[in-house]
Amino acid sequence: MTDLSIIIVSWNVADLLAACLDSILNNTPDSLAVEIIVVDSASSDDTVAQVYDRYPQVKLLPQTDNLGFTRCNNIGLAASSGRYVMLLNPDTEIVGDALALMVDYLDQNADVGLIGPRTLNADGSTQSTRRRFPSLAVLFLESTWLQPFAPRAMLDAYYMADAPDDATFDIDWAQGSALMARRAVYRQIGGLDEGYIMYSEEVDWCKRAKNAGWRVVYLGAARIIHHGGKSSEQVAARSHIHFQQSKLRYTRKYHGRLAAQVLRAFLFLNYGWQLALEAAKGLLGHKRDLRRARVRAYWQVIRSGLKVS
Repeated sequence: MTDLSIIIVSWNVADLLAACLDSILNNTPDSLAVEIIVVDSASSDDTVAQVYDRYPQVKLLPQTDNLGFTRCNNIGLAASSGRYVMLLNPDTEIVGDALALMVDYLDQNADVGLIGPRTLNADGSTQSTRRRFPSLAVLFLESTWLQPFAPRAMLDAYYMADAPDDATFDIDWAQGSALMARRAVYRQIGGLDEGYIMYSEEVDWCKRAKNAGWRVVYLGAARIIHHGGKSSEQVAARSHIHFQQSKLRYTRKYHGRLAAQVLRAFLFLNYGWQLALEAAKGLLGHKRDLRRARVRAYWQVIRSGLKVS
């Protein structure tokens, strides 16, 4: 019986994917039966050929269209067979016995539905990947130009900054770059909500799991490296749009339609202000290429209408 199914959604990051697969294969003990499923979202690089050639043990599911991160993860989940399933980004690397530690923790704690590891940057520093569910104030202020002016206590509570990085404790949700779940959770609440193209899908998944009575845990002893955002960097404006649309969907789903409408208006004002500021800086001759790129990105966000499915 397969212990763990690892689902990796990849798009045009062949070299990073190879490093990720190597780290899994090199750090999986013989006692742990693991299947690796790569769902390729219509990459234009040599990802598919590379996986076929170098990793015959990997179950490759190449898609003919770019279906989006969330839908591709669901395709991988549907094809999996493990007692546990793990969503893993292609720009990550497993460190040491992280997989075995996570599986063992779930084996010993039957009420824990999902678990996230300690996530490191390439330089060894710790990424902030454990969270409490966002309040309305956090949804309005996070990732806008107003975030530096937000109350420090509010942000520290949201980011769980008071908890040691190497400890084990209950959280509300963990970043989806590395998130392991019981098959029982998947069977009970279903896969990721495909209304989120990318971003916030893991917040929603953990929210639904906790609402169904499962615990979510951060396991500081298990470590991975996350190089961060290498697929989304290829489409900066589209990433902005998906991020904010996902934030709006989450707000509407858990805080109501009115809150989502007010947040949408606020985001338009936010992007309009940023666009005007970048345009002014560009006219003054300060880093003009950067300013033009940002103006184009912010204008695309505004033109999108930030429509929520």
